Amino acid sequence: MSFFYLNSSHSSFLNPKIQTSCIARYFEANQYICHPQKIWNLKKRNKLKILNDPIYGFITLPNELIFDLIEHKFFQRLRRISQMGLSYLVYPGAHHTRLHHALGCMFLMQKAVRVLRFKGVAISDEEEQALYIAILLHDIGHGPFSHAMEHSIVNGISHEAISLKFMEEINSEFNGSLTLAIRIFKGEYHRNFLHQLISGQLDMDRLDYLKRDSFYTGVSEGNINSERIITMLTVVEDELVVEEKGIYSVEKFLLSRRLMYWQVYLHKTSLVAENLLIRVLKRANELVEEGCTLPASNALTFFLQHTIKEENFTSEVLSLFAKLDDYDIVAAMKAWTTCDDFVLSKLSTMLLNRDLLKIKIKKKPFKLEKIEKLTTNIEQKFGISEKEAQYFVFTGKISNQAYNQNKQNINILLKTGKIVDIVKATDQFNLKALSKPVDKYFICYPKGQN
Repeated sequence: MSFFYLNSSHSSFLNPKIQTSCIARYFEANQYICHPQKIWNLKKRNKLKILNDPIYGFITLPNELIFDLIEHKFFQRLRRISQMGLSYLVYPGAHHTRLHHALGCMFLMQKAVRVLRFKGVAISDEEEQALYIAILLHDIGHGPFSHAMEHSIVNGISHEAISLKFMEEINSEFNGSLTLAIRIFKGEYHRNFLHQLISGQLDMDRLDYLKRDSFYTGVSEGNINSERIITMLTVVEDELVVEEKGIYSVEKFLLSRRLMYWQVYLHKTSLVAENLLIRVLKRANELVEEGCTLPASNALTFFLQHTIKEENFTSEVLSLFAKLDDYDIVAAMKAWTTCDDFVLSKLSTMLLNRDLLKIKIKKKPFKLEKIEKLTTNIEQKFGISEKEAQYFVFTGKISNQAYNQNKQNINILLKTGKIVDIVKATDQFNLKALSKPVDKYFICYPKGQN
């Protein structure tokens, strides 16, 4: 991301009133909502930042508070959290971060606010600010390699819950400036469409990550027309709806989401890698509980030593979690490759060298006899116990549902004024199929086994 600074030193010969007016006109010409005095103060404190994003071009930070939130250490940590976990093992370009995604979401939210206001939807300045804050911080609770941590050393608490704790912690530092954003984020604010823009089935989060992940992976199926979808949004009785002429863009969005999940997010190699990482951390946790000392950062060591649940996720724990990122895990695994424990050493080496387990996927669960046979073979091959062999032979289930009719629906505003669900509004039979959950089963085991 490139930074551009608004520098008015070249016009220092102008008196302050004329100079402020010139700056204000510059902002207004570029669709910035501003007040001359606020701009003058911003020049003195935090200079205007324009970020250069590879997807959308220039992203303008709307005000000082947003700038300060981005500068906060909790948010800056997202530079060190990968957006797509270990997907770069399949798609070498997928090295973008959660910070890229968060800024992209805020950009789309700015567009959405402008569109809705143009259509006569009343959004106050306070609500606008809260929307930007909530979408900017919506993923701040992700741990290293994104979702892998939720299934290993931080159990029983989702990244959404941790994001909320981060927001509450920052809110206390910023004297309550995030209070409305938190209410909207939690769905407690009376204007539901604001929450739907943050967390819904057609929210700014999904609109950005599909387009962004498509770009960085090179998988064109995810390249949705987010701008047209946003342009087609409107609000009826405080509920977000899509105008009828936008129905085909929404159909493309849902189909793209399905394709991206099966082709990218649930790609078999990514699936193996993430499950290996989960087992690396699980084994490390097991060894530490047995009294072993493993090389790791202070933050990672803490989470290996303690079982943290949501009720004991205190400010002190949150502070340690904020020090965890992808680099902690990679550095630890590099050290663990020479560990005396065969299982931890082997798993770490496999993951770092991309010498992964073999995986098979099918529509029905695998037979117990096959699992037991593979486990026995690995026990004999590596000279390990049955419990240890289960780190190398395991099964699991993956599910995907492109559109869930039981959650907040994607509603279409027909030209007649009637509002109907997208599944009923479309003439595409395939879209009805997309609303049904699809389950698949997988088994992983070392190569060379049958």
